[in-house]
Amino acid sequence: MAYDVVVVGGGPSGATAAEDLARAGRRVALIDRAGRIKPCGGAIPPRLIADFAIPDAQIVARITTARMISPTGRAVDIPIENGFVGMVDREHFDEFLRDRAARAGAERHTGTWLRTERDGEGTHVVYRDKATGTERRLTTRLVIGADGARSGVARADVPGGDRIPYVIAYHEIIEAPEGGRAAEAGYDPARCDVVYDGRISPDFYGWVFPHGAQASVGMGTEKDGVSLKDATAALRRMAGLAGCRTVRREGAPIPLRPLDRWDNGRDTVLAGDAAGVVAPSSGEGIYYAMAGGRAAATAAEAFLRSGRARDLGLARRLFLREHGTVFRVLRSMQDAYYRSDERRERFVSLCHDVDVQRLTFEAYMNKKLVKARPLAHIKIGIKNVLHLTGLVSPLRT
Repeated sequence: MAYDVVVVGGGPSGATAAEDLARAGRRVALIDRAGRIKPCGGAIPPRLIADFAIPDAQIVARITTARMISPTGRAVDIPIENGFVGMVDREHFDEFLRDRAARAGAERHTGTWLRTERDGEGTHVVYRDKATGTERRLTTRLVIGADGARSGVARADVPGGDRIPYVIAYHEIIEAPEGGRAAEAGYDPARCDVVYDGRISPDFYGWVFPHGAQASVGMGTEKDGVSLKDATAALRRMAGLAGCRTVRREGAPIPLRPLDRWDNGRDTVLAGDAAGVVAPSSGEGIYYAMAGGRAAATAAEAFLRSGRARDLGLARRLFLREHGTVFRVLRSMQDAYYRSDERRERFVSLCHDVDVQRLTFEAYMNKKLVKARPLAHIKIGIKNVLHLTGLVSPLRT
């Protein structure tokens, strides 16, 4: 059987692309490695829930407060007004998305991508079948590479795909404390804690994100020589969670910026982490992975209809038209504030500002910069300059 599209990777980006194309009537194969769970805080904003029709059953916690914690231990609580941030467990969420793609008509294959071959008969994806250990070959018109930050598809077929910068993220899923133990630890099942502290991460942050009966505790860094497990153990002690039972441990690379090219000008286009679409500063990936998967599906449909390889470039153009400005602003914020504990202290101090809080979470919830409050933007800009130049003390609120 020849396919219109073979999607390599069944995370949120690949599963979304496969579902969209299957619903459009295309013959789709989805190849995924079984049992792989990506380390992830699991936060999804209201826009994702609405845009991708996520049912309530997948939401394991509803977050109504975000707590920013500075290197000196200062805590700033930011209420999430007019809604909540949903939390999902990637073990179950990703499988839900893959199953939904299959119900839409995509054909699932369990295995590992090995290579893409081309001959006079077309493009062929070769993968190792998990059940039999043998190589299988699928013929297709198009390949969507959604196989993560170290994408084999990107390295093999897309210029620059072998040079994507990334941080390493690591987390531990633990049993969440309840009752008196939760109160003693200061743990709130409706609050996400974000820890900006060089002892936990010298260039990123640590997190404690509730997942209902469980919680994700982890950190990320681009620096070599940092012990991820030691840093996470220190974070658990700091958060009063050292005695909680560990359910599982996971680590993976997280890309730092979108690639300059997402397609090979012939028969391959990238999506999700393979294309580098993780938000700077926040490290948010699920929404942008799914948005990138949808953009890849749109480009794939255009290519399949027209036969023009240049239509594959639509994926990157569509994504950056919608999200490029947000990525640039977040990149600038990370470069400005994550370089030292003194800068992190100033960043948390800036978060005391009510306008900062409101604009930040309005942008997060809706996935676009808020333009309705020009005076607030001017005020924030002035405060930002004062903090970065050291003209105001980080201890002032």
